[in-house]
Amino acid sequence: MDSHNSTKEADKVETDSLVYVGREEDIKRSQRVIASMNGREVVVFYYEKKFYALDSRCYHAGGPLQLADIEDINGQPCIICPWHKYKITLATGEGLYQAIDPTEPSATPKWKSKGVKQRIHRVIVDNGNVYVTPPDLSVSFDSDFYADKLKKTGGSIEKK
Repeated sequence: MDSHNSTKEADKVETDSLVYVGREEDIKRSQRVIASMNGREVVVFYYEKKFYALDSRCYHAGGPLQLADIEDINGQPCIICPWHKYKITLATGEGLYQAIDPTEPSATPKWKSKGVKQRIHRVIVDNGNVYVTPPDLSVSFDSDFYADKLKKTGGSIEKK
């Protein structure tokens, strides 16, 4: 099992509770794909030979993360929301920001965590197929607000 949120299984995986996303080679080629999981929209990324999945709408204001760029920040692959440039780690869903310690004479910005804001989903690759696991809704994340709103509105969230 990969230390991030993608898993490649040599043996047959029990796929009853998993949601099929697509063929491994197709997703590797496109580098991202949207999937619907029980009415919840999830975006699956293939970046630097790893699969990642997270809620498709940014926790901050519902920006469409499938349109976002990916950058390495402090050695972590992060998605940059296209609406307000919020930075989210692909592996953990943490929101990142730059902070300055005003007590330092040459205050250099340092990357800090806001905590986990974006729901991530486990990705499993089995026999050339890519699956995501349904979310554990007993734990809530900030991105749940926009995931639920997207379900209720049928896919439209206006930029704020």
